Amino acid sequence: MAPHLDETDRAILAELLQDGRISIRALAEQIHISRANAYTRINRLVSDEVIAGFTAQLNPKNAGLSTSAYVTVTIEQNSWRTVAEALRTIPYIEHIALVGGDFDVLVLVRTPDNSALRHVVLERVQEIAGVLATRTWLVFEEHAGRSVDWAQ
Repeated sequence: MAPHLDETDRAILAELLQDGRISIRALAEQIHISRANAYTRINRLVSDEVIAGFTAQLNPKNAGLSTSAYVTVTIEQNSWRTVAEALRTIPYIEHIALVGGDFDVLVLVRTPDNSALRHVVLERVQEIAGVLATRTWLVFEEHAGRSVDWAQ
């Protein structure tokens, strides 16, 4: 069961998503709660796994990963766990999702160049036991979506 998020929890999430480096003091001032309350709520959001972690967001191109692609993967029935485990070990794979539809797995790959992308897809992904086929969709341009307005 998902934890209940009240207006203050949503305000905390909105502020942290806007600036993950905001200090507890500034966060508390921004949403008009005490620092102790802010600490308690953030700790609860972390322990309830609403907040999965705190990270930096990289600009892939500026970080040297100028080639991005979505790779669709068709796998043998009942091989999801072993395929997912193997995919997690491959450098440059940023995201792995089990999906429903014409293929089974969707993978986001970010590499320095086409040669590295070719190596990841044709040599690393396709050699995994249980992988039947792949299709690669190059990403030409990306934009962030709207997501959820947690402040509402």
